Amino acid sequence: MTATESAQAGRGNSNDHVRRHNLSVILGLVHRSRGLSRSQLTRQTGLNRSTVAALVGELVERDLVVESDPDSSNQVGRPSPVVRPSPSTVGIAINPEIDAVTVGVVGLGGTVLKRVRYPTDHPPSVGEAVGISAAVIAGMRPELDRLYRTAGIGVAVPGLVRTEDGLVRLAPHLGWEDEPLAVLLADATGYPVLAANDAHLGTMAESTFGAGRGLSDLIYLNGGASGIGGGIISGGRSLGGVAGYAGELGHTLVNSRGVRCHCGATGCLETEVRRERLLQLLGLTDADADELEAAILASDEPSILAEVHRQLDFLAIALRNAINTLNPQLIVLGGFLGSLYAVAPQHLDRLLAEQPLKASRESVHVTRAELGSDLLIIGAGELAFRSLIADPAGFVFAGRE
Repeated sequence: MTATESAQAGRGNSNDHVRRHNLSVILGLVHRSRGLSRSQLTRQTGLNRSTVAALVGELVERDLVVESDPDSSNQVGRPSPVVRPSPSTVGIAINPEIDAVTVGVVGLGGTVLKRVRYPTDHPPSVGEAVGISAAVIAGMRPELDRLYRTAGIGVAVPGLVRTEDGLVRLAPHLGWEDEPLAVLLADATGYPVLAANDAHLGTMAESTFGAGRGLSDLIYLNGGASGIGGGIISGGRSLGGVAGYAGELGHTLVNSRGVRCHCGATGCLETEVRRERLLQLLGLTDADADELEAAILASDEPSILAEVHRQLDFLAIALRNAINTLNPQLIVLGGFLGSLYAVAPQHLDRLLAEQPLKASRESVHVTRAELGSDLLIIGAGELAFRSLIADPAGFVFAGRE
């Protein structure tokens, strides 16, 4: 090859790299916004109109986006076509918990199309969780193969997960330690699998599609059957730490005279703020966040409101530390933590107006998660779409040439 030919090949490779990068940017914007006009894509990317048109055309050919005519009733001039995620591309989302394994189908744009909750009478082992998930997916497979293209599987795990290979280092409430969950699921289903901490994925979902849209700094804290987990968006980026374990706010020290936690420490947040205590006082064996909230609001027992206040007192200590350390714009409370806040918002707001440093507390406010019961399924779906959005031109769907 001559020097001229080498230079031309180099330029060709460079041009292809730029094109693939731009395809990723366009698809990511359409996915996260659930739909943008071509003119909006032009403004947000800084690319010229003809380049955007060509990129959108390629994504349409790949059946990753669709174009439609906008509502032109209130517009002046020629309206720009709207680019939306293709309804034919989906990911599978899995969330193992101590009392169930939930499997969902999520479309591009974070739309939950189907969710199947398979209850268990004990915390499932890794083998049981994989078997249940594979069986549910096998039941969905005819519909998936007929109607959709499946990008892969994302798993939201209530524990520490090594991001590079989906190894569950520790999920104490499930009794899992150093379990190769992603590998086992990939072998059982034939789909590529990625796994991550459930609260980390909830943070991604709320910051993309929920209460944290458009914000650069937020803390998400979720309370569920397996305890309390958290996630952090700092400077517009997810804060994962060196191995993906950051955000374990459930193990913040809130009571030096408290009880010993399963992690080995004493007085962790999740030893003091617990769903089980509320269920016991209410005489319930189980309830989701909405049912728990309704039961608390319907009760006139002073002991129940006192317990809500007690748990919010300890939650305020953890949040005070997080506000002083991270200086967020927003704190999003999900699961039963959102229910606690809904029952007595003034109580937590007063504590957070008094306890953190004045300069830090002035810029933060607290809200509930917007995505409700879809939260972790949408978050796990983000994992399923990660490789596709990163390189739409090079992605190969499972089982397809």
